[in-house]
Amino acid sequence: MDLEKIRGAAERVARSEGLEIVDVEWKVGKQRFLRVYIDKVPGGREAANTSKPAAAISDVVGGLGTAEVVHDPYPKISHSDCERVSKQLSVILDVEELIPGPGYVLEVSSPGLDRALKKPADFERFRGRLAKISTSEPVGEAKFFEGRLAGFADGKVHVELKGKEGRTVEVPLETIRKANLVVEF
Repeated sequence: MDLEKIRGAAERVARSEGLEIVDVEWKVGKQRFLRVYIDKVPGGREAANTSKPAAAISDVVGGLGTAEVVHDPYPKISHSDCERVSKQLSVILDVEELIPGPGYVLEVSSPGLDRALKKPADFERFRGRLAKISTSEPVGEAKFFEGRLAGFADGKVHVELKGKEGRTVEVPLETIRKANLVVEF
């Protein structure tokens, strides 16, 4: 089985829906699972489609019924987004015979609030958000960092660390073993 061909098929479907593929996983246990994580692309199809509101009413001003509209910088994946991608991808996987052998379960879902960060664009998109990063080798004297993302440049993720002496550390992308957003309330 070629996971890159499956990823390519998933990306074609996602692009047609104004979405992006965050990750594709193949797991074999009692059943065979193909998990596809999707997310909305800022300024994607939803933003261009005026029949679907891309904003939420956040406040009623002065009791006059005037609503202030605030655009969500992190648009959410809906059940119908997952359903559309699942139906289309399932057909492609079967027609192109991308998964050999009998039976598998296809799961399409959002990456969640604590989504994984994998690509350079992820570290730019979520600039200002709190993240946890662990590395395969020490960067400076540490292998674990928690702080605000300050962008990506020259192959390095910039993280503003919290603490008494706030400082920015540059973590080379190739040393990152795992990176996730931290849920803030």
